[in-house]
Amino acid sequence: MDLKTFLRKGDEVVVLSGKDKGKRGKIQRVFRTDGKVIIEGVNLVKKHAKPTKTNPQGGVMEKAMPLPTAKVMLVCRGCGQPVRISRDRTPDGSLVRICKKCGHHFD
Repeated sequence: MDLKTFLRKGDEVVVLSGKDKGKRGKIQRVFRTDGKVIIEGVNLVKKHAKPTKTNPQGGVMEKAMPLPTAKVMLVCRGCGQPVRISRDRTPDGSLVRICKKCGHHFD
């Protein structure tokens, strides 16, 4: 099942709730089937790793875990605020995302 999300890799978002409320970061990966995103530097957890050939030291590493898309909001590049978006068709027929506050085109 593909959940409807208008977030894309590279978008800047702000976290709305949870332990990282108010933090901003860029989306590294989008999981459309799960409705989750991984954000750079947000929702970090400590993972214990055994020594391997690629990581001979082993030890405790920090890893970004997925957040539900409902807990994040897109930040507009035009007005710099968290915004809702609308979609509109261009004359060539492609869809573009538009900021509802300032009218800035994301795509």
